Amino acid sequence: AESEYRAMAQTATEITWVRGMLEGIGIQIELPIKMQCDNKAATYIANNPVFHERTKHIEVDCHCIRDLVQAGIISTEYVASEDQPAHIFTKTLPISNFMKCCSMLSMIEIYAPA
Repeated sequence: AESEYRAMAQTATEITWVRGMLEGIGIQIELPIKMQCDNKAATYIANNPVFHERTKHIEVDCHCIRDLVQAGIISTEYVASEDQPAHIFTKTLPISNFMKCCSMLSMIEIYAPA
């Protein structure tokens, strides 16, 4: 769960940066921004502000995600691995899963015959 939690923390900092950039040009973002993770333990750690013995080895800078969740800027939710649309960018998928991910991301075939 630690590597997934670290990835969530990195993504949270990128979300914060993009949000700041968009607000800087006058675009308001609806909060909280939804972050999905396919690891239940990492999602639990992010949503639980209580310190646990099992998480004491995770550096304090990684716990920024907890602060963002408590501030209402980000919300985290578990999503089953097979329903994770980001897998289209990171995994070799069977065609049925590939098409499902394309659909979830609203991707269309631009070279389809007319």
